[in-house]
Amino acid sequence: MELKDFNDIEKATKRGRREFARLGMGLLFVVCIMIYTALGVGVTGTQGIMLVVAAMIGGYMAMNIGANDVANNVGPAVGSRAITMTGAIIIAAVFEVMGALIAGGDVVSTIRGGIIQPGVIADSNRFIWMMTAALLAGAIWLNFATAVGAPVSTTHSIVGAVLGAGVAAGGMGAANWSTMGGIAASWVISPVLGGLIAAGFLFWIKRAITYKTDMVDAAKTTVPLLIGLMAFAFSTYLILKGLNKIWKVDFWTACVIGAGIGVATWFLTGKSIRRRAAHLTNSKESINSLFTVPLIFAAALLSFAHGANDVANAIGPLAAIADTVTHGEVHGKASIPLWIMLVGAIGLAIGLALYGPKLIRTVGSEITELDQMRAFCIAMSAAVTVIVASQLGLPVSSTHIALGGVFGVGFLREFLKSNYSQMIEEIKEHHLGADKEVVETFLNRFTKASVKEKQEMLDQLKARTAQADLSKYERKQMRKVYRHELVKRSAVFKIAAAWIITVPASALMAAMIYFMIFGIVHA
Repeated sequence: MELKDFNDIEKATKRGRREFARLGMGLLFVVCIMIYTALGVGVTGTQGIMLVVAAMIGGYMAMNIGANDVANNVGPAVGSRAITMTGAIIIAAVFEVMGALIAGGDVVSTIRGGIIQPGVIADSNRFIWMMTAALLAGAIWLNFATAVGAPVSTTHSIVGAVLGAGVAAGGMGAANWSTMGGIAASWVISPVLGGLIAAGFLFWIKRAITYKTDMVDAAKTTVPLLIGLMAFAFSTYLILKGLNKIWKVDFWTACVIGAGIGVATWFLTGKSIRRRAAHLTNSKESINSLFTVPLIFAAALLSFAHGANDVANAIGPLAAIADTVTHGEVHGKASIPLWIMLVGAIGLAIGLALYGPKLIRTVGSEITELDQMRAFCIAMSAAVTVIVASQLGLPVSSTHIALGGVFGVGFLREFLKSNYSQMIEEIKEHHLGADKEVVETFLNRFTKASVKEKQEMLDQLKARTAQADLSKYERKQMRKVYRHELVKRSAVFKIAAAWIITVPASALMAAMIYFMIFGIVHA
């Protein structure tokens, strides 16, 4: 056996050791939950055993949420190199735990999303079996999605699972189908809104900064305004979605508070940006550096809001089971004991640390290339879309918004790149027969010109040269020649397919698990 073969074996075993270490740490967390629930909660009998099992599954679910869903908050910042993978995991883990423990609330709805009517399943045993099946199905689906590298909505995973288990336990009449209609609508609304808003911000940045002759001078005015808008959007978002369980304010009050913070941030950052601008070169890379710190703040705030809201996907069903076991009947609302909140918060952090990097890389670099400006636009869309949707009463998913933002900036870049290539080809076409130096001089002038000047130069060329009479088909073929694909199509199709099948897949799995539990208990 050659030395090269030994090196290959060593590399393979090293990867295997890492996988076993991750698996071991995850199992250790679940075992710790089992021991505490069995000995510390003090519930005995069949329902006590079900609570221990549900607590272990809840920890498993929390780890899967951390592994899959948190990537949306920090993926763009990592992909744009504003922050390292290690730094992103530390920031996200700390703020996810803070969000869950500080603003996760002390009461949760026993039926997540109101998709099942609690009165239909009044028997406490059936209710416990239903919620256990839902938790396990949601966790398994998230685990599968993480393994194949598909970021999916954890809310949709648990909603689909509760729907499937609820229908299995109480029949088709147990479901609120109108609520499910709204969830289905969010499959389209969330990514489209997120993509349009992210693309809009990127187009604004390009027109206001990167398309200008003096980008540094343009950045002095535009960047402080953008950061002020970001402070407004994130403050409002945090008040409405991150702190809503401990601080209740109406939409307009949140906007006014956010506006005050945004204006203050605008004035404060203006001086800092002008100081830094003195040391910048007139290049996109230099301008990008101005967005690094805002991106780090965005990752932290998005993680805090996510921890406050989505921890309920893991601990909501578990809290419902614990409440039913304790009181012997099903309630519409369930209190959240501290130990259950800790299961959710610590599980999020452990899942992120162990398995989060795969999805972070998918979101940050495997769909489209991101720099700090593009990542900033995606972060802005995440906050602005939720604010707009909240006011309009539209159902949205934070996962779909973030991925929609990534798609939006990627497709906008494709469109602009194709248009630019087409303009360059038109210029060369109009200069056929001219000296090479004349063409190069014109192209250099065109490249440095502002957007308005570019249009004037093209109009002058078209006025001097007759346009070729092309058919509709020929023009379509020309557009294909100029098209530059900057968004990985296979990633788009894989993620879209995962979104569509999340609810039905988790629902079917939950129904099967419910019938399996029912069969075991009645065997």
